[in-house]
Amino acid sequence: MSAPAQPALAVDRTRCDGHGLCAALLPGRVGRDEWGFPVLYRTAVADADQRDVGRAIAACPSLALYLSVPSPSVPSPAAKERQ
Repeated sequence: MSAPAQPALAVDRTRCDGHGLCAALLPGRVGRDEWGFPVLYRTAVADADQRDVGRAIAACPSLALYLSVPSPSVPSPAAKERQ
């Protein structure tokens, strides 16, 4: 059985106002483009990074940062028959 996929940091670009707080709080993970909007360098969030990423998500003034949690893989009926 494979390990569960890690949550990923994501930005809702329709909400983001380019404040730059995420880049300040997560400098190795988030940068800024020439207009000040976030550029995500690393999206996978390991358990050890959950606290820092959670703080940045909570501090986002536009509520644009979030964790994208992958849904568990559900085997198809054909895959179940092969087992």
